[in-house]
Amino acid sequence: MNTNTPLTTARVFLDGLREVGIDWLFCNLGTDHVTLIDELALAEQEGRPMPKVLLCPHENVAIHMAGGYAAITGRGQGVMVHVDAGTANAVMGLHNLLRARLPALLMAGKAPFALHGELPGARDNYVHYVQDPFDIASLVRPYVRWEYNLPSGRVAKEVVRRAHTLMHNEPPGPVYLTLPREVLAESVPVEATRGFSVDRYGSGQAGALPDAVARQIARSLMQSNCPLIVTAYAGRKPEAVAALSELAELCGVAVVTHNPHHVCISPDHRWFGGFDAGPWLKEVDFGLLVDVDVPWLPQAGEPLAQSRWAHIDVDPIKTDFPMWGFATDVRQQADAATALRQIIAAVHDMADPGLGQRVAQRQDAMAQRQQQRLSRLHAQAADPGPVGALNPVWVCAQIHAALKPEDVIVNEGIRNSPHVLQHIPRTLPGTLIGAAGGGLGYSAGMALGASLALREQGSKARVVHVEGDGGFHFSTPTAVYAVAQQYQLPILSVVLDNGGWQAVKEAVVRMHPNGASVQTNQFHARVGGEPRAFEQVAAAFGAHPERVTQADQLRPALQRCLLAMDRGQAAMLVVQIQPL
Repeated sequence: MNTNTPLTTARVFLDGLREVGIDWLFCNLGTDHVTLIDELALAEQEGRPMPKVLLCPHENVAIHMAGGYAAITGRGQGVMVHVDAGTANAVMGLHNLLRARLPALLMAGKAPFALHGELPGARDNYVHYVQDPFDIASLVRPYVRWEYNLPSGRVAKEVVRRAHTLMHNEPPGPVYLTLPREVLAESVPVEATRGFSVDRYGSGQAGALPDAVARQIARSLMQSNCPLIVTAYAGRKPEAVAALSELAELCGVAVVTHNPHHVCISPDHRWFGGFDAGPWLKEVDFGLLVDVDVPWLPQAGEPLAQSRWAHIDVDPIKTDFPMWGFATDVRQQADAATALRQIIAAVHDMADPGLGQRVAQRQDAMAQRQQQRLSRLHAQAADPGPVGALNPVWVCAQIHAALKPEDVIVNEGIRNSPHVLQHIPRTLPGTLIGAAGGGLGYSAGMALGASLALREQGSKARVVHVEGDGGFHFSTPTAVYAVAQQYQLPILSVVLDNGGWQAVKEAVVRMHPNGASVQTNQFHARVGGEPRAFEQVAAAFGAHPERVTQADQLRPALQRCLLAMDRGQAAMLVVQIQPL
């Protein structure tokens, strides 16, 4: 190619994506992407590097694949969708990624603005009129860190660099960019296409605590009679897991992971305090919140009035929450791993001779709690349940027995989520992806993205996602297994089928325990119909199907699913649990 030949904005834009490290485009394309599609084909023809395209038949899968990939790698990738329609389909995923603090660049084409052929790319189709809302970004504005419209090819690389910076800036999250068809088709002089180094224009990172605050927290932990740490997503960075475990040992602090998004401390750790802070609140005199959005549910219990609390978080005031409501005496924005290391250093510097004795005394009580917890879990998992209504606790325990420590669980159990956490415990950093947002149907797409990332890393870890039948419906399952088949991503889907939305029923019972819904057993949450052949949907797109209704079927069916995964085939295991 003549080096003086002008380039299309689409070519410059794609080069910019590659230069900032966006290797994948999870795509559902439309008439607005024509120049991008042509430039991708030209790059392949000429042997030039470009981001790889992974086609997703539905945007719900595309956005959640980007989330799963980022959960494993920490690197945001591109999601390309069709104008306002594709944006609308991706919005629920944006909500989930924002709450999970996962970076992604959602790019939507924009309906042409030229009406009469004045510019290349002008309107030439009926849909170009009806897919042009007044404010397309209003669809996503509550769920993104940044939104912009590409104005010219001359700034395409700088716009890409800015998007990349802001999606990785602490706290990370999705960003949104619209791409007008005429702008993508315009010519740009080569000399106007300089790149912008990520090293020099990169994202900012949360830093350290003020030294006085680190020492204050260390002193409070050492002097406390019943200290507690509550976290949910400190484990998004593996170094924080090691620091949290070390601090717990050093000061004898129980660590609760409430609704965890990641492994923050191993459930096997002797100072692991469970998944619910509620039982601790009436004992705690000093508590430390670390990277947590909802440390406990206030209706289930409140801390003692005289207890004191500190909060270290990438966002300690929760700027994305219109209302929040958890009082703390110290609030500091900081990187969790860095802050915990500072506190550890301060403890070593200030520790008095009696600290070891106080830790040993608490250890005896902690060991007793641990034994009680494990005995309770063992008892819960002992009963497999009757035919057609298997016990989900027993089911989760059987799954755990079949998995390896490095295998990844994506937890969308919803009302069965505590069972997944407790009975399929993950002990290694990076082996749990939990629910941060409220949009159902995320786990299958996240599992596909995680599987892709692990394959690139050369890992043999398997990815298993657990969902209910309600989540299955929301997940756009035909798109999920079409992607799994086309790109050979062998995920295992475990569907706990109770015939509806248990969360809806339980919410009604909590608020109206003597209401008409309870009296008549009518909650408008059942999704009936027979046959409920979810596994056949997966099988239609090449997955290995299994359905289990009685206990003696589970282990053989699970083994067949795992063998299918080892062959590179996705699998689905549907388990009939207690009907709604």
